Amino acid sequence: MQQLPLGVRLRERASFEAFLAGDNLQAVARLQAAAAGARGVVWLWGAPGCGRTHLLQAVCGGSAAELRASYLPLADLRAAGPDVLAGADRLDLMCLDDLDQVVGDLEFERRLFSVYRDFDERRAGLVVSAAAPPAACRWSLADIGSRFGASEVFQVHPLDEDQQVEALRLRATLRGFDLPEETARYLQRRFTRDMSSLCALLERIDTAALSAQRRVTVPFIRETLGVP
Repeated sequence: MQQLPLGVRLRERASFEAFLAGDNLQAVARLQAAAAGARGVVWLWGAPGCGRTHLLQAVCGGSAAELRASYLPLADLRAAGPDVLAGADRLDLMCLDDLDQVVGDLEFERRLFSVYRDFDERRAGLVVSAAAPPAACRWSLADIGSRFGASEVFQVHPLDEDQQVEALRLRATLRGFDLPEETARYLQRRFTRDMSSLCALLERIDTAALSAQRRVTVPFIRETLGVP
């Protein structure tokens, strides 16, 4: 994978290995194919915290060595305007996160239409994410809306409580420590239950445990996070 300069730094731990698929096996398989070089347009949608950003970064970060790839978080880059897409014609694979943040901006949509057409003609890979499916977006340019509507669309389903516990324990294992089931369930009960928030907490706890040379237990979490 050659990540070109128009992208941003990827999270080190955003990988397919660290993502518990749960009810998203079909979507994950298609994204793994995209990372390996499969062409076409894929649209992921789902509620905040469901793992869309993790998956897009996993696609880009795990892409085949010969592919020129880039990841663009449009929610962060929207203020820079459509020029953030400059250089897309040099890519084999592009991942556009939070595409819905630029829907309704006519100039952005026109540039997206040009990018889409170029990727389609070159049979390059384009993976995008949004909070809703293409048909539910309020497009200013009907043509780009219809193009994305014809893409492969997958909803990213959130994990249920048991799957969340499994996912947290998987993340802990990959970070090199053991997270007992009762400790994971304590995090569920006490904090926001979307996975991005829980994983951020897990990282904070792990950093504190390494510094203090302590095991990750409920008492240690209470002490670290200042909760009763």
